[in-house]
Amino acid sequence: MSETNTPALQYRFDGPEDAPVLILGPSLGTTWHMWDRQVPELTQQWRVFRFDLPGHGGAPAYPAGSVADLTARLLATLEGLGVQRFGYAGCALGGAVGIELALRHPERLASLALIAASPRFGTADEFRQRGVVVRTNGLDPIARSAPDRWFTGGFAAAQPAITEWAVQMVRTTDPGCYIAACEALASFDVRAEIGSVGVPTLVLVGSEDQVTGPAEARTLVAGIPDARLAVVPGASHLVPVEQPAAVTDLLVRHFSTAWQPAFETATGQTALPATAAGPVLAAAPPQPVPVAEIAPPVAGPQAQGRPDPYDAGIKVRREVLGDAHVDGVLAQADAFSGDFQEFVTRYAWGEVWDRPGLDRRTRSCVTLTALVAGGHLEDLASHTRAALRNGLTPDEIKEVLLQAAVYCGVPAANRAFRVAQQVVREETTPQE
Repeated sequence: MSETNTPALQYRFDGPEDAPVLILGPSLGTTWHMWDRQVPELTQQWRVFRFDLPGHGGAPAYPAGSVADLTARLLATLEGLGVQRFGYAGCALGGAVGIELALRHPERLASLALIAASPRFGTADEFRQRGVVVRTNGLDPIARSAPDRWFTGGFAAAQPAITEWAVQMVRTTDPGCYIAACEALASFDVRAEIGSVGVPTLVLVGSEDQVTGPAEARTLVAGIPDARLAVVPGASHLVPVEQPAAVTDLLVRHFSTAWQPAFETATGQTALPATAAGPVLAAAPPQPVPVAEIAPPVAGPQAQGRPDPYDAGIKVRREVLGDAHVDGVLAQADAFSGDFQEFVTRYAWGEVWDRPGLDRRTRSCVTLTALVAGGHLEDLASHTRAALRNGLTPDEIKEVLLQAAVYCGVPAANRAFRVAQQVVREETTPQE
């Protein structure tokens, strides 16, 4: 592993040095070993490059808080090795990296396989709450529940050694890097962009995947112009581990027949490959359906030459308070209260919360204290949740409320402790 100003990823190569490069990207909580069963056959045609996510598999713990950041680190690592063009297969979070490559760096990508992937993974609230659970309880609750998310019940029962290996992979991950990866998935949403993916793409999913299952796979296939769908029977989320032979065969067939030529440097155009005699996998629907509608911008005052802070405000408001809370508040707005909600979004969240002078942890401390001082307990619950999402631990919230007791009064703090205690219990108790 090399070290540069941009933290490099931990990686390994397998296969002949003169073969085209094929990259295999891992899922959250796993290591490059999730691809062990694919490597022997893939290395007959490709030089296989595998990498670990930050803090996974003993990799240096430099958290990457967005898919774009993780993709930039991968490209920096490859450039340091002289790898310019490659095929890419990624599972779950690794698949998000593949989509990011296809959208932002199409000239580097010859072919793409997206496994257990989605243009948006669940909801932002789900991943941010998972980060709260890890910050409070460590990774053990997540590790113990991993087999239920990753494998079918029959496979987990029949393969206890692999099941325990999965648990230990998660347990040995750096908690800070895991939380950052959850934030990366929370903020990843390319539903409106996947029509711009121009590389030939295999979308592969386990038929029993309850995390990113066949519905999400069909969304990708409907949106990506040159996509094929493969559903693997009897497999859940970590399909390369549960059904290794089927996945290996599908990857070999895809990358053998769908390897896009490089751009012609003089013209910037790409030569179209000859049409195959017949599709290897099921073709995408001929009439792609719309994946997402982009809402028109909210009307409102805008200063000359300055972006309307509403757009930044609604983004920050959702990141801090959660989609469910914001959707609920906005759904209740009507002709009477709608202007007030727009005012709050634009000025409280777009002007003040988005200022760079204080980080969000500090702003949460100030907000909790102000709410206690003003007796505004009706808003304390949502901002206690926000404080947990912004990185405060329950112990730190307790210290804020103790400090408030000194300067705002014991009765006010007593009521605040009751509200905050209930929220902390709800947010930090692992879901079984």
